[in-house]
Amino acid sequence: MDREPVDIPPLQTLIGLVEDAASTEITPRFGQVCADRKGDGSLLTEADLGVQRRLTAALAERAPGVPLLGEEMAASAQQRLLDESAKGLWCLDPLDGTGNFVAGIPVFAVSLALIRRGRVELGIVHDPVRSETFSAVRGGGAWLNGSPLTPGGQPQRLADASGLVDFKRLPAALATALAVRPPYRSQRSFGSVALDWCWLAAGRCHVYLHGGQRLWDYAAGSLVLAEAGGAGGLLESYDGDWVRADSLAPRIALAAADDALLGAWRSWVRDANRS
Repeated sequence: MDREPVDIPPLQTLIGLVEDAASTEITPRFGQVCADRKGDGSLLTEADLGVQRRLTAALAERAPGVPLLGEEMAASAQQRLLDESAKGLWCLDPLDGTGNFVAGIPVFAVSLALIRRGRVELGIVHDPVRSETFSAVRGGGAWLNGSPLTPGGQPQRLADASGLVDFKRLPAALATALAVRPPYRSQRSFGSVALDWCWLAAGRCHVYLHGGQRLWDYAAGSLVLAEAGGAGGLLESYDGDWVRADSLAPRIALAAADDALLGAWRSWVRDANRS
């Protein structure tokens, strides 16, 4: 039988740790950063490493029985932690949107989640540029800077919706269909997966599609959307069923502000991908 989970600090304590890490390690470096390239071609900065070091130490002090799975770790270490996560683990993206950060584009965030038995139980996404902190607790709701978060006032039709779509990782047929005959009114792409989920939860867009994101990208933000009343989640294939946050494999993210929009959006995406 699994051992009981260890005590977790209060949500406000965790929010304070994330915000402090961002103000110390990210904000002072914005606009004057050097970056290295990782093996997959993505960028890595001292801000990424600094946030991961700081939060690893702070969380180990306050919840010593819960390990941290960070983006800037070896894949073998990440998999080992996930395999042994019955008690729970932290999942951290220390700087989601590093490419934006390096380019001087002010759209990036720190994303921290608590995962246990393949389910995200708590999520925090902090945007240091806008001083916005999104948070959620499974079964307890979602908040933006402490105020309850709901994506109210959504369009009734897909044709009136604003789409948040990352084209880079989509199949060619689907990407072409979206470009040539988009089913929504307008389209955006911002370059930070964690903020994508949260901005959908805040009603800043209405439908979402991303062809391949990792556990640390979506863990916290997807819970924020779910607890705010949004719909959708993760897929292994465009024709498949919804899957849980229990794998390091890239996942398709497909979501909407509510169930009605999700139904229309998923049907359109599935049909366009088959064409």
